[in-house]
Amino acid sequence: MLTEKLKNRHIILASGSPRRQEFFRNLGLDFEIRLKDTKEDYPSKLVHFEISDYLAQLKSLPFVKELKDEDILVTSDTIVWHKGNALGKPRNQDEAFAMLKSLSDDTHEVITSICVRTTLFQKTVNAVTKVTFKTFTDEEIWHYIKTCSPLDKAGSYGIQEWIGQIGVISIEGSYFNVMGLPTHLLYKTLNTIANDY
Repeated sequence: MLTEKLKNRHIILASGSPRRQEFFRNLGLDFEIRLKDTKEDYPSKLVHFEISDYLAQLKSLPFVKELKDEDILVTSDTIVWHKGNALGKPRNQDEAFAMLKSLSDDTHEVITSICVRTTLFQKTVNAVTKVTFKTFTDEEIWHYIKTCSPLDKAGSYGIQEWIGQIGVISIEGSYFNVMGLPTHLLYKTLNTIANDY
């Protein structure tokens, strides 16, 4: 399948996220992890998927000059969009609590953008998933913060973790997108490259 089509290509995943790395392995992809620090600032005029698109593309820029003809670079970014604001990763436990409190008893959107770049091709795609939470008690929020690791997650939560198991009332869209990577879009984009470039 896809692995055979890409056998002469070298895939670079520019992400330290264990979840994204696991998705790549589950898709059967051979890949290298290559990391560079990027300051994740974006223009204030950007909204919604414009933010995650911009940041995914921004993360790819430090690699451009070192890409070889056989390389396929994949970068991505996830935000939580709620009440007109982008929620990224919390800086501390108090900020995580405030984020989760705001998401309680409400619907938010999880947006993940993927930027795929070669020496000849660049494409950015994104997915939007709507998630509705039940009303959380303060005790439930603090239990989650103390027992899990919300500080490395956009919006301060992982849907696959305890708070997702007890709190998600409904989800509309890709579950894997909420985990951090819309794998169906990655698969489609890599197939496009394999067939056309």
